[in-house]
Amino acid sequence: MHIALYKPDIPQNTAAIIRLSACLSLKIHIIEPCGFNLHDARFKRVVMDYLGFSKIFKYECYDKFLNKNKDKRIVLMTTKAKKNYNRFIFKKDDILLFGRESSGVPESLHKTIKNKVKIPMNKKTRSLNIAMSVAIVSAEALRQNNLLK
Repeated sequence: MHIALYKPDIPQNTAAIIRLSACLSLKIHIIEPCGFNLHDARFKRVVMDYLGFSKIFKYECYDKFLNKNKDKRIVLMTTKAKKNYNRFIFKKDDILLFGRESSGVPESLHKTIKNKVKIPMNKKTRSLNIAMSVAIVSAEALRQNNLLK
């Protein structure tokens, strides 16, 4: 199972997601540019020593990410989706794509990605923290594919 972060801009969230990936054996794809560098003290404080347990792939841009992962299905997590994540059938090699904390993914990406899902939420709220969203959806995808250890 794969998690892709599109131009993440909050170091603590990215670090928490990397930590989660280490614990659940998820592969992380970081599509740059990031809004911080991986030597940021805030990043290091949260990621601790979990970097060594994570498989991280970095890409200069979305096109390079797409080119390297042509054989995988991309599932965009977005509040704009119609289908709830718990009603979606995940595959073992899916890449769950999460947008930038400040702005999501560009509309042009929305138009090109077929599979889009959301986490149902209270109508009075805007969004969950990205690290929480990754944990919720990846746990369901792992459960569906019997990949929880």
